[in-house]
Amino acid sequence: MENDKMFELMEKMYAEMQSGFKKVDERFKKVDERFDKMDERFDKVEGRLSNVEDVVLKIEDDHGKKIDALLDGYKQNSEQLARIESEVEKHEEVIIRRIK
Repeated sequence: MENDKMFELMEKMYAEMQSGFKKVDERFKKVDERFDKMDERFDKVEGRLSNVEDVVLKIEDDHGKKIDALLDGYKQNSEQLARIESEVEKHEEVIIRRIK
């Protein structure tokens, strides 16, 4: 009789443990599904980030060339102004001598 009660108690404990394991398994499955979804989202984000990086590199290269061209134009303009200024100074000296 005592063995029967003990056996029933052990059966009950075993059933409760199995029920608990099933609940834990279900929760882990849900967590696993969430991680799978997160992995998919991260893969999409990585792909988009890679595309953005490519576009940024292209823009930087394109703008770098344009800035170099602008600086070259500025330098040429400055050199031309310096030449004009020196010619004006020469003429200015001649005009001042004639006035005096």
